Amino acid sequence: LQESRSTEACIQETMTLLSTRTDDEILNTRQMTDPTMIIAMKFLTKLESGMCQIKPRSVPFVTQKMIELSLAKGMSPMSPIGFVYFGSFISKRGDLSSGYRYVKLALSLLDKVGAESAGEVICIATQVKIFVEPIQAALEHHNDGYAASMVTGDVFNALLNTILKRGCMYVAGVKLQTMREEYEKFFRLAKENNHSIFLVQVKQVQRDVLRLIGSDEEVTIPEEEKLIASNNSVLKTFCFRKAYISFMFRSYDDAKEYVSKFYECRENAWANLMVTHVNHALYTGLISFWVARKSRDAQCWFARGNESKLTLKRWAESSRWTFENKWYLLE
Repeated sequence: LQESRSTEACIQETMTLLSTRTDDEILNTRQMTDPTMIIAMKFLTKLESGMCQIKPRSVPFVTQKMIELSLAKGMSPMSPIGFVYFGSFISKRGDLSSGYRYVKLALSLLDKVGAESAGEVICIATQVKIFVEPIQAALEHHNDGYAASMVTGDVFNALLNTILKRGCMYVAGVKLQTMREEYEKFFRLAKENNHSIFLVQVKQVQRDVLRLIGSDEEVTIPEEEKLIASNNSVLKTFCFRKAYISFMFRSYDDAKEYVSKFYECRENAWANLMVTHVNHALYTGLISFWVARKSRDAQCWFARGNESKLTLKRWAESSRWTFENKWYLLE
């Protein structure tokens, strides 16, 4: 995969390759028939999904290889995965216009190559769509992703569509009591299928929801400590949730401690754009400005707050409905 190259060089090479063909030409590319190449694409798909969590810096290189093979050897049922991850990755890096184009292209490719990868493609595409379309409408696409995953027996992406829809609802401001019920339903579903990472991440949010509604119910997460030590994505979620709830209850020292830990681990988790990044930008920005007013290291914290503000401003340019109020809150 030639990871010795920079991520920027890899992205630019992929953009240059794609610029030589129109969307219609890509959609009408011949079908892949070589059995070896079809197996290779399936292997790269598994690699892509896993690396998003544990080795995000490798994602653009896997994505590039999938797109190269699709254009050179023909489109396979896995080809939409390469395009949707590329769109999501460049969206996270700030190019929402191009990213949105490629996730829509990936969705269109499903009509050409079949729905084998539809659950995952719809899932990743929907997470980009909420940064362009009104979140209350876009989140419903996760229902389609769930249904498509169940048709192909893809339990992992059925669960991923489900938990990410709950994440969209949380950001969209659905009542906390409703969120409590939704997370309890998902907890039972994840437990039935023995998905420990989903169990831990939903419990982390559930713990905050219960505190915010004033419940005395305790949430125990026996698997949390082990996964925090071994999975950077779980660690990132843990640090953010701790910083968030500390901020909500005005615990300055804890908020400062955990948001600092969040900044230390945030880059090495989840390569693609996700709804959780909305609250990450908003609340780390609010905490950073709070710390800046009380800390001796004000310049550093103001810079972090401004980074969050500019991120929300950029998103507001794509979707005023979802982001403009959050951007103004940090102004």
